[in-house]
Amino acid sequence: MSDRMLLVSSDCHAGLPPERYREYLDPRFREAFDHALPLQIANTREAEKMFLVQEINEEWRRGWDYELTGAWDHDARIKVLDGDGIAGEVIFPDGITEMNAPPFGAGLGLPSSGVDPTLQWAGARAHNRWLAELCQMAPERRCGVAIVLALYDVDEAVAEVRWAKENGLRSIMIPVMWGPHPPYHHPRYEPLWQVCAELDMPIHFHSGPAESEQYFGTWPPDPEVGTLTGGMGIYVSEVAFFVSRPLTFLIWGGVFERHPTLKVAITEGTAVWVPEFLELLDHRYGSHAGNAKLGDYRSHMSMKPSEYFARNVRVGSNIHAREVELRHEIGLGTMMWGSDYPHPEGSWPATKARLKENFAGVPEAELAAILGGNAADFYGFDREKLAPLVAEIGPTYEELA
Repeated sequence: MSDRMLLVSSDCHAGLPPERYREYLDPRFREAFDHALPLQIANTREAEKMFLVQEINEEWRRGWDYELTGAWDHDARIKVLDGDGIAGEVIFPDGITEMNAPPFGAGLGLPSSGVDPTLQWAGARAHNRWLAELCQMAPERRCGVAIVLALYDVDEAVAEVRWAKENGLRSIMIPVMWGPHPPYHHPRYEPLWQVCAELDMPIHFHSGPAESEQYFGTWPPDPEVGTLTGGMGIYVSEVAFFVSRPLTFLIWGGVFERHPTLKVAITEGTAVWVPEFLELLDHRYGSHAGNAKLGDYRSHMSMKPSEYFARNVRVGSNIHAREVELRHEIGLGTMMWGSDYPHPEGSWPATKARLKENFAGVPEAELAAILGGNAADFYGFDREKLAPLVAEIGPTYEELA
């Protein structure tokens, strides 16, 4: 029995250098890719200036060139994760940091308007094909997140879920915002919820999308107007609302009532919002004078919203001290830590120091659940297969808390 701790990062990222996605595309889309690639790179560089502050990103990268190639290179990735003591990881698409988002709008934002659905599907499938190869290089350590475009043809989305499962990917990501398409309590999505429950494929909503044009102005910025003052402050204040918003539709829509084994994760949207979110939903669910005149909107639900949340939902984030303080209100079984590698807002390359800073004094059983146990159970990591690796690279409790 190892006295070292199992660390599973619920939030890591990977993606190819953009030009290398070409070989994973269906050949009929490669000409379009050649035309779109320069525009994608230019737009990503504009986004880097807006979201990361280009100079800070370049300073942070200095001296880590090899380790950052772990965004797509197996050997470099293993070196980084071993150094952090991370035995297992959940892998989302990448984006700005290494300019390596999937093509045709198939990146983390998954826009629902202003894109060609056929091309967006082509970009998603190219990424999924490559990610399946990456995960097969260390299948016991990697839970790949397939991109699934749920908003268009639901049968096509279901087929992609089945393809992902058959090819070793163990979860999916769907758009946070649905734009002009039906929202997630619409019955058209029932086949998608059913197949994800049947195949034990957790569904993810990853932070990033929000009403960005309202915050910053037109994209790219209008040279006569520039970026609107306060846009970034508005964005960071509201982005966590948008990533958690689908839960309101899934819970009240009875999706978890009809599919009790369906798993949903909210990732990189912090966890500080959880207690008040659940308090609000439970208050609206309860019987009191304030909702007496609203009619019957609850009889299709056999549990309180917070009970569905505790059973079906997990929250992955690069947990900070305030979330640690709120861990009992958030739910010890709900929280999943993530390093966010290779992003500068994450914990790498100072992961162990960050963990010690934020988790000092947390009891060992609680720390073990948050740093690895909850994610291992949720995603189905094989603890026995990971045990020899944990004995070699895992940190001790004393090192972290």
